[in-house]
Amino acid sequence: MPSGPDDWLRDQFARAYKEQAEKYGRFNLAIFGKTGVGKSTLVNAIFGEEVAATGIGEPVTREAHLYVHSTEFLGIYDTRGIEVGVDNAKILAELADYVTAMRSRPFAEHLHVAWYCVRSGDRRFEEAEAEFIRALQRLGLPVIMVITQVPMRDGRPHPDAIALAEDIQARDLPIFGQRAFLTMALQDDFTNQEAHGLIEVLDATFQVAPQAVEEALTAAQIIDAGRKKGQADAAVGTAVTAAASAGAVPIPFADAVILVPIQLGMMAAIAQTYGVRMDRATLAGIAATAGATSAGRSLVGGMIKLIPGAGTLVGGAINATVAGSLTFAMGKAWTLVCQRLSRGELVGVDGVLDEAAIRRLFSDELRRQWTKRRKSIDG
Repeated sequence: MPSGPDDWLRDQFARAYKEQAEKYGRFNLAIFGKTGVGKSTLVNAIFGEEVAATGIGEPVTREAHLYVHSTEFLGIYDTRGIEVGVDNAKILAELADYVTAMRSRPFAEHLHVAWYCVRSGDRRFEEAEAEFIRALQRLGLPVIMVITQVPMRDGRPHPDAIALAEDIQARDLPIFGQRAFLTMALQDDFTNQEAHGLIEVLDATFQVAPQAVEEALTAAQIIDAGRKKGQADAAVGTAVTAAASAGAVPIPFADAVILVPIQLGMMAAIAQTYGVRMDRATLAGIAATAGATSAGRSLVGGMIKLIPGAGTLVGGAINATVAGSLTFAMGKAWTLVCQRLSRGELVGVDGVLDEAAIRRLFSDELRRQWTKRRKSIDG
């Protein structure tokens, strides 16, 4: 059993983290293309270097070819060692078996989107590949066509890549937007080639992915900060509404027992959105909230003094306003902590979390957001 406040908070945060992970589910991407087209490089660029250096993890089963990332928000179906154009019948047979078997399973086990990759330097698209894409469509998979390793000069793609894209478009294939997305996944300083086209591929993926996995996809990707911030803001908004409805005495992690699950759920959701693992998020949360109790008491006391009749009126609108405001400030402060953690900051040279820096950042931002929120209410 927990022996102290930190142990209790660790247990509560772990529970909240797991509950939020179940709500997010998992986005599963099938990726196809000939050997050497740069599938792993493309996946790494959009979902992070940890994903597919040599593979993103152990397969769920040897037959399934589905590899699940350590965050559990991303699965990649990748037919390693089987060559598109040579082993099409084998690949499609195994894929059909997987799709059929998963139809009776939870939605997080389904395949949601397929990327088909063609290398720009190959300069041709074979009919066998076109038929492969038609077969994917018949299996119910939305397909996004990606041309990889496309050089750019003065903002214009290489003419061979444009010609290849036009050839693909002329085939009237069942691909999203009836077009191919031209990409360069990695910047090359030697040739001054910049990465490009990745956000367009991600946007297309969001457009065809089922809404039920949108939160998981947002959490898994690393290139669209705006989507992550929007999802974090939504988690804060949900928690603010719940906290205001609870109308509890709003001292974080001390007297307001009814607010703790609301605020921990919010913090867990934000941590997951920014790809902060549970162990690291828990330690950061303990460090952050260590300074929040005393800061929260001071801030709340100051606000109550500003409300006419606060000395005689108990509960009701006062508590709802203060509870919601403090939850808002905590959510914004925790978002900033998670943003910094996702960039590899707030750690020492040995990779250990800098708890003092986390505590300072959280407390300072908590006060700043509280003041901002109070002014908006007063105004």
